[in-house]
Amino acid sequence: MPSRGRHQSSSKECLKAIRKIEAFPGVVGVIIGHSYGGKSLGKNGKTGDVRVQRAVSGGLKAVTQSSKGLQELFIRTEEGQAEGVWRQIEAL
Repeated sequence: MPSRGRHQSSSKECLKAIRKIEAFPGVVGVIIGHSYGGKSLGKNGKTGDVRVQRAVSGGLKAVTQSSKGLQELFIRTEEGQAEGVWRQIEAL
């Protein structure tokens, strides 16, 4: 079974961003979720940009802009580290 979820076709820029996030202190791992073709983060969204949507139990829900649309991410964090990781992602 893949360690990153069912859908694994992300662009190079998205994979670079995911690798950076995985290296942050407090991050246990990043799980790639569903992708939505034709969607966008908006005018300022470039391929590889990551936007955190909300904190949930165990981590953060986020999306990344891929070359073909949006890719869901679940960023698993250590307990009590979600807010700090969120700030680090915003600084990317």
